[in-house]
Amino acid sequence: MSEQEVTYPVYSPASVIGIFSNALKISATVNLIYLKGRYSFGGGKAYGNYYYDHLFSESDHASIGIRISSLLRSKIANNEIYTLRGFIEKSIKNSSIELRFVVDEIIQQEEKSISEEELHRYELVQQKLEKGTKDLEAFIREKMLKDEKIRVANIYGNNAIVQKDFAEGLDVSSSRFEISSYHCNITSPTAILSMLKELASENYEVVGLVRGGGDRQSMEVFNDLDLSEYFIGMEAITVTAIGHTVDETLLDRLADRRFHLPHDYGAGLHAIAEKLSQERVNSRALLIDEVKKDIRKQFSEQVETLEKQLKTKNEEFTEAQKTYKEQMETHSRTFADQMKVRNEEFLKLQANSVKQLEDLQKNFQDQQNQRTNELNTYKAEMAALHENNLRSAVNEKTASLQASLENVRQDNIRLKDEAQKGKTNYTALLITFIIALIIGLVLAKIT
Repeated sequence: MSEQEVTYPVYSPASVIGIFSNALKISATVNLIYLKGRYSFGGGKAYGNYYYDHLFSESDHASIGIRISSLLRSKIANNEIYTLRGFIEKSIKNSSIELRFVVDEIIQQEEKSISEEELHRYELVQQKLEKGTKDLEAFIREKMLKDEKIRVANIYGNNAIVQKDFAEGLDVSSSRFEISSYHCNITSPTAILSMLKELASENYEVVGLVRGGGDRQSMEVFNDLDLSEYFIGMEAITVTAIGHTVDETLLDRLADRRFHLPHDYGAGLHAIAEKLSQERVNSRALLIDEVKKDIRKQFSEQVETLEKQLKTKNEEFTEAQKTYKEQMETHSRTFADQMKVRNEEFLKLQANSVKQLEDLQKNFQDQQNQRTNELNTYKAEMAALHENNLRSAVNEKTASLQASLENVRQDNIRLKDEAQKGKTNYTALLITFIIALIIGLVLAKIT
């Protein structure tokens, strides 16, 4: 270590900021001054009975913050030219010095002259009104009902990181969209216009300008007339989400749908998709309820109709039963009368039949007796004829036998003569014996 130490002051960051803050003292910071410019509302809420707005230069887009009391703020009209009296206050934040004009009095409000640029802006707004605004929600509804994805092109700055905010807002509805991201110098109207023309050939259905923040001077890019004129002529649905909730640029007014922040943009698409999904669920439930009601109504009507038909059928059945009973009684009486007539006719027929049977039996008996007598006569005649025939036959046979016997006698005599002559003829004897035997049998039969 050296014999003589070097000493030097050591400051903290807060000390340095405090030193420079105290050193920035000029007459404008301690005395009242007058400022003139276009007044623009900031946040919509008061903090400590003060509003924090902006005052823009008339010739350019430079601005300074304004702190104004609620009472004075109530006398201010937005985007009008004012001359204000007050003083400058400064604040140090993270090594940056922010100047703010504290309004003490409103000196004068000037009539706002309409420039050619503002007139052109007005004409563009009128053209948009005449052309009409495309309904983003209706378009998404139509695509979802067809189960088709919506093709979306989002334009971001070159170094933007707000894609994550958009994706978080879109959440689970990302599956219903086909999201494509494009990057360009979003602070240059020429670069944005070139990107829009490039996307026009890609036939995207939704084109969004997405910006996460930035100073207010850079917001003027979205008031560019050439860019705005091309913007309203695009076929796609146009969307802006350029990060400022208070200031409304010309492109915001010409867009078909405006969202303040990238997260709001994603959340808006998600809300539309969820709304349609819920409507489909509710409509399905309503449809089911309507179907149930229709079924109940139809069932009730059918039951009522069936009850009426059943009542009618019961009445018809009772009437038919009554008619059937009357017809049966009529048929029974008719049948009884017919049976009575038939019985009488049957009795007459039976009596006639008995009489005819008796007559037939009597005639048959007479015919039987007559046939018996005729048969007896025939028998007697046959017997007599047979006896005569038999007698004639016997006589014939007897005559024949007598003739044969005579022949035999003659033969016997001859044989005897021969026998006597000493000759024994056994064959002749045998023949004679047989002939005698046959004649004896014949005579025995005849007798």
